[in-house]
Amino acid sequence: MLLVLCVDLDDDLGRKTGIPTPVVGRNEVEHAAVSLAEADPEDSDVNVLFEGIHIHDEHSTEEEDVVVAAVTGVERGDVTANRRVGREVDEVLATIQTDDPVRAVIVTDGAQDESVVPVIRSRVPIDAVKRVVVRQAQDLESMYYTLKQVMNDPETRGTILVPLGVLLLIYPLAVVADFLGLPGAVLGLSSALVGLYALFRGLGLEGTVDDTVERVRSSLYTGSVTLITYVVAAALLVVGGVEAANELTAVRAATDGNLAPQTIVAALTFGAVRWFAAAGLTTSLGQITDEYLADQFRWRYLNAPFYVLSIAAVLHMLSAYFLEYVTLTELAAVLTAGTLVSVLSTLTFAVVETWRADAA
Repeated sequence: MLLVLCVDLDDDLGRKTGIPTPVVGRNEVEHAAVSLAEADPEDSDVNVLFEGIHIHDEHSTEEEDVVVAAVTGVERGDVTANRRVGREVDEVLATIQTDDPVRAVIVTDGAQDESVVPVIRSRVPIDAVKRVVVRQAQDLESMYYTLKQVMNDPETRGTILVPLGVLLLIYPLAVVADFLGLPGAVLGLSSALVGLYALFRGLGLEGTVDDTVERVRSSLYTGSVTLITYVVAAALLVVGGVEAANELTAVRAATDGNLAPQTIVAALTFGAVRWFAAAGLTTSLGQITDEYLADQFRWRYLNAPFYVLSIAAVLHMLSAYFLEYVTLTELAAVLTAGTLVSVLSTLTFAVVETWRADAA
């Protein structure tokens, strides 16, 4: 007996038509092919099903029983899909009532579906694997419409055209840069853009960027305070970085020699920590305000400003100690005060939150 197996590894048949699989029998497979063609005329699995019917009819004239069936996997098309195809092949073989040995002809539409061949071979001998290629796809006109359809897809268009556009811009930008005396800058910038785009696509950051843009847009429309505080905090961080560099320059000029690694870290920290603390206070107060306006305020949220102040004070005095601006006694006093402030704020707001919860 000859078994003609039409393989749809990503389950287009089931997802688009709702027909349960496996589908066994000529009339049943023909009905499934027509249903899939009505649901998506461009799906290549339609041709696979009709090719299976064609092979069935062609060999039915011989003195041999022929059965055609359609088996499917799952949408992801991975190992799970191969296992499902194997289970459906077992179901098909269980429905066949014959004493003759069963041999199979597999019909697919590409190399991806053919990855399931070893799974089927472990269950039934395979005489041939038939890959269906649509004849019109070899013509220039079909190629034009195929490319046009690919370019109309936003995801494919962005993947292909953006890096191609950057590459094509390198030469004219290099000419302009050479005229301005900046040839290396343009090549470096172009390489950076291509590299950033490759990382962006490779890490799959499209969803993250879309979510960020949506949150910013929502913040603008709802009057979110955190949007303003984030902008202010970013500016304070920039100022902190500049002050850190200035402090390092001043320390290097005062010592008139090479600086130890801990001295460099201390100078950068001493110059930046006040501005960084201001940025932390700004963002935490903005977040607390938004939580209060949204009726989601919790008293423990007020710990954040005290933690920021305590950490900033400790880092400020610690870096000042390494720069020999303060004594060990002053450092110990600030360390003790910072610890006490953090512990007391935590206990205070925990007690207040518990008291209010009991009162409610």
